[in-house]
Amino acid sequence: MPTTAILALEDGTVIQGRAYGAPTVRTGEVVFNTAITGYQEVFTDPSYTGQIVILTNPQIGNYGTSQADNEAARPYIEGLVVREWAEEPSNWRSDASADQFLAGHGVPVISEMDTRAMVRKLRIGGVMRGALSTAGHSGDELVAMARNSPSMAGLDLATRVSTKERYEWVETLAPCSPSEHIDIEPPGQFQVVAYDFGIKRNILRCLASFGAKVTVVPAFTTAADVMALNPDGVFLSNGPGDPEPLVHQIDEVRKLIGKKPVFGICLGHQILGLALGGKTYKLKFGHRGINHPVLNYRTQKVEITVQNHGFAVDAGSFKSSEVELTHINLNDQTVEGLRHKSHPAFSVQYHPEAAAGPHDSRYLFQDFQKLMKEFKS
Repeated sequence: MPTTAILALEDGTVIQGRAYGAPTVRTGEVVFNTAITGYQEVFTDPSYTGQIVILTNPQIGNYGTSQADNEAARPYIEGLVVREWAEEPSNWRSDASADQFLAGHGVPVISEMDTRAMVRKLRIGGVMRGALSTAGHSGDELVAMARNSPSMAGLDLATRVSTKERYEWVETLAPCSPSEHIDIEPPGQFQVVAYDFGIKRNILRCLASFGAKVTVVPAFTTAADVMALNPDGVFLSNGPGDPEPLVHQIDEVRKLIGKKPVFGICLGHQILGLALGGKTYKLKFGHRGINHPVLNYRTQKVEITVQNHGFAVDAGSFKSSEVELTHINLNDQTVEGLRHKSHPAFSVQYHPEAAAGPHDSRYLFQDFQKLMKEFKS
């Protein structure tokens, strides 16, 4: 395998580094995540489909990887950009090094990069398409690949990553150490149908821990098929890509509003917003990290949240006075939550399942539980 890796951007920028991971070439939208931990959860989050990820924490791989920390069955990032790559992990939970994990799944890594300079470039100019090679391609070849790769705007990736078959989920949250206490409610109190647009496992664990029996369904499932399962609530998951091309999903969710309690996260939040008559738009460089401050208008409390999205709901696009904005991002004033005033439907742009990240927003699963109880009675 070549020891040199090259990252090229569509603006002609070409940077060399040291190659790790798989000897291959990948293209994608180049984005950055500011979290200081949780790199394996980033690797395996389906919302990163189609993206090459820069991690701003200067050392990655130092605690290896563990199967228990996977948010999906495999990594979904197209490539990884880091400052320093730790080849020898030190962690009793580790099953394999981060290098072995990504190499085994065909993901290239470029190390010894000035990630601070790259992040500044993307913050100023916005995210760009890129190409990452650990297989000996030239800079000119990679610039051409980057420019010929698809733009994230207008791209439907949710149906690509969604499950093809319906399945049941029963696994609950588990403590990471003996000192962590987690209250697990009795199973089967509620029946929840969860749309899989790229769902993370910890979301499913949270739903199960609050007493839900969860049936996960493909992205193309119709409202009629959901109603035939007679759930107590419907969950709309996170996922990758642009929400606006998901016309079928938006139409089917619109049919469910008022008939069952609906709770959406991330892409699910955007889909609910579109179903309620709103619009979405692409952010300049997105929100990706585990320390984003969000104000809850209803409680006037600030939550530190986990985020991973490149699109947002347009606050001024709702014509109906029935839609209430419930949360706002304190960094850039973008919409972080909404609810319908008359129907049991609400959503948030961030990730209350917090894998990895703070648990400030776990109460949202309790809110969903309360909504289902009220609707049943």
